[in-house]
Amino acid sequence: MTFHLPQVKGMREKLVTFKAEFFKALANPLRIKILDELRTEELTVSEIRDRLEVELPNISQQLAVLRSKNLVVSRKQGNNIYYSCSDPAVFKLLDVAKEIFNNHLIELQETLKDL
Repeated sequence: MTFHLPQVKGMREKLVTFKAEFFKALANPLRIKILDELRTEELTVSEIRDRLEVELPNISQQLAVLRSKNLVVSRKQGNNIYYSCSDPAVFKLLDVAKEIFNNHLIELQETLKDL
C-alpha cells in the first residue's frame, strides 16, 4: 500500500493535534491525581472525592474532561457510576514524567552541592 504525500501530511497533522489535546487533558493537577487514583482499581466519584479530599463538583468537572478526551470510561452499577482509566499506557507516560522530575531533582541537588 502506498500513501500519497498529502495523506501522510494529513495523518501527521492529526497526530500532532491529538498529542496537543491529550497533553491539554493532562495539564490539570487534579486530573492527574484522579488518574493516579484509578491506576489500580475503578472508583466511584464519591470514592475519588474521599481519597483526594476535593469537593464533588470539582471531581465531576474534571472527570467530564477526562471522559471527553477518552482517558476514562464509566459504567453504571445500581446507583453507582464507576470510573476507570481507558488505556493503561497513560500510566507509563505519568511514570516517565515522574522519572524526569526525579532526574531534575538530582541535577538540582548536584548543583546545590557544587555551590
